[in-house]
Amino acid sequence: MNGNTDAATALNRLAKWRSLLAGWQLGTRPKGDPESDAVRDHREVTLILRAEVNALVSLLMHKGVFTQEEWLAALAEEAELLDKAMSRRFPGVAATDDGLSMDVRVIQRAGWMKGWKP
Repeated sequence: MNGNTDAATALNRLAKWRSLLAGWQLGTRPKGDPESDAVRDHREVTLILRAEVNALVSLLMHKGVFTQEEWLAALAEEAELLDKAMSRRFPGVAATDDGLSMDVRVIQRAGWMKGWKP
């Protein structure tokens, strides 16, 4: 087997988890259910993206492009920037070490939850 075939086989096997994860989130549903199909598709992309990023980081570290410490520092910085962007996108919500903190008054004033399902 060549690398392309090995990667395709491994990624196809990894993608099989999408159905279990969709069932865990939504309950058992048949293929063709739009909501479940969307969740399965998203789970597949997330699983494959995680494998791709992990492979890329591993290669870059092994090649000496950066160290694990540099990677972790950059990862922490990017996570903090994304956390701040999420708080700007959803005023009244902040992530804490214990979960999400929500200020209902700020959320209602901002209006971003209008039309959400109860």
